[in-house]
Amino acid sequence: MAVPVVDPSLNPVTDAEPAEVAPTRRPRRRPARADLLALGAYVVLGVFVCLHYWGDVTGRVSSHLPTDHSWFEWLFAHGAYSVRHLENPLFTARQNAPDGVNMMANTSLLGVTLPLSPLTMLFGPQVTYALYLGGALAATAGTAYWMLSRHLVRSRAAAFVGGAFLGFAPGIIHHANGQPNFVSNYLLPLIVVRVLRMGEPGRWRRNGLVLGVLVAYQIFINEEMLLLTALACLVVVLAYAVQRPRAARAAAGPFLAGLGVAGGLALLLAAYPIWFQFNGPQSYRGLQGGVFHNWGEDLVAFVTFARDTWAGDPAVEQTIGMTEQNTWFGWPLVLLSVVALVLLVRRSVPARIVAVLIVVFTVASIGPRVRFDGVETGVRGPWSYVPDDLPLVEMMMPTRLTLVVAAAVGVLLALTWDAAARQGRAVAAPGRVPAPRAGEPATAGEPATSDDQAATAPVAPRRRWLRPLGYAAVTLALLPLFPRPLPAQQIDPPPHFITAGGWRPYVPEGRTLVPVPIPSNVHGLPTLRWSALTGQEFPVPGGYFIGPNELGEGVFGAPNRPTSTLVYSTMDKNAVPVLTDENRRQAVEDLRFWRASVVVLGAHPREAVLRELVTALIGPPQRVDDVWVWDVRALVDQR
Repeated sequence: MAVPVVDPSLNPVTDAEPAEVAPTRRPRRRPARADLLALGAYVVLGVFVCLHYWGDVTGRVSSHLPTDHSWFEWLFAHGAYSVRHLENPLFTARQNAPDGVNMMANTSLLGVTLPLSPLTMLFGPQVTYALYLGGALAATAGTAYWMLSRHLVRSRAAAFVGGAFLGFAPGIIHHANGQPNFVSNYLLPLIVVRVLRMGEPGRWRRNGLVLGVLVAYQIFINEEMLLLTALACLVVVLAYAVQRPRAARAAAGPFLAGLGVAGGLALLLAAYPIWFQFNGPQSYRGLQGGVFHNWGEDLVAFVTFARDTWAGDPAVEQTIGMTEQNTWFGWPLVLLSVVALVLLVRRSVPARIVAVLIVVFTVASIGPRVRFDGVETGVRGPWSYVPDDLPLVEMMMPTRLTLVVAAAVGVLLALTWDAAARQGRAVAAPGRVPAPRAGEPATAGEPATSDDQAATAPVAPRRRWLRPLGYAAVTLALLPLFPRPLPAQQIDPPPHFITAGGWRPYVPEGRTLVPVPIPSNVHGLPTLRWSALTGQEFPVPGGYFIGPNELGEGVFGAPNRPTSTLVYSTMDKNAVPVLTDENRRQAVEDLRFWRASVVVLGAHPREAVLRELVTALIGPPQRVDDVWVWDVRALVDQR
């Protein structure tokens, strides 16, 4: 997630211009022990969040987004399959056979699934999924901690609090329910730091090269979060330039040169995958109807406690609605944020930048119509003026812009704790405080001077009572947001026929196994897992993905064929309809289109009616191991 940070060489924390600060002290070595303790705490919290999965890692999926959970397990299997068979990972024919799926046009997480393929081959996609989910949360908090402690605040505790919020904010924990791509934000603090150090004299080439590599790699993790980060960086740079025009003009040359290097390198590294995403097989142009644009953030959501926090209540979703919980800060944190901004913005440039980010992205997240307490009002929001087919923006949900707000709040928490930590020390008279140590940020909230000036500055009375007050305020605002372990539900294991390889004699090379029900975005979650948990050794029709319709617009799942529609309607009604010869002819045509060699039905709540339906369409099955099998090779090959 995007976080505002400015390199201390630009002296962003105070209103002093660069020439006013003359740090002369030798830099103090930062204690590695504190860093290790912070990282260890993040890892423990990541394990805690995933605790319910570890109770039965091979038999549980997310209770909130079970289909998404299974999709990402399938993605880990795809990464391992691509490496094992040396196939192009940008495309797969193991799902939606025979058309396949454009992986770059979906949330493929290739930057993770390919490097972790050895782990997936050894332990399976379920174990890799659970390990990675907790690790990604901890890693994001860790890089945010590094960014804050090295570039913005002096207090290690302040950096720890800010990093913890950036890694485990309510919106991030919400997406951890089956969407690990939205918790994989560990590169974003590094990207932001590199962007805002681009103006360093003499280092634009190095900064540009590092930024280009980071951006290119982030493309293979989550393009949407990269876009949000780019927008946040744009706002940060503009806000800084307005407040420090002289420093901004001095840094403009190396900044633009470094940005050019970064853009050129990122384009060079990612040009073909991006071309493949928009022009390769099974690519599409926008989503049908621009459905994402209607997902704006409810204003009441900002002061509501998220479902997966200690103070959260699942029942609240019935009033606000089943939307993504990207803010859901609760009223104590909102109140603290307002008070902190009032106290800090007057003298702190980062606090002012945080305020700008919060206002801009809060307004932008409202969507086409203002929502209040679950009711869509008649008041037009900013997205009512955004065309549905605007490139890059067409796939964005307005509510997800509040992830930038969450990041800004995390930085604000670090600034607030850091300001409290300085209270109780000897405070120099207004306008005269000790200069920062070399390589460290200037003190937030007070202008910096040279050591000689500070040595003669009169000392104001200590204000020790402000320190515990600040600590208590931050702690009380965050305690209700402490995450609960993600809820998980038990799921039936695949049939022994599948896991033991009983299917192999029935599926020759170039043919597909047709599971019943056929995998889709609504039905067939267990049968999609058959493919993932067998290493994708057999292709399946249908699936869970976004692909093109006949007009080239993106739609969820494969276009239904007559037989798949018949299967789904039979499941919904729990009754077999009256079948005609046309239904039977279409079933054979669909099997030929899918290049099917076998149809398999395992244990299912609708097993009886599904077996009756398929039998009426293509003939009686055989009972093999723990499944019903229809060997359709003779039927499909007959002309």
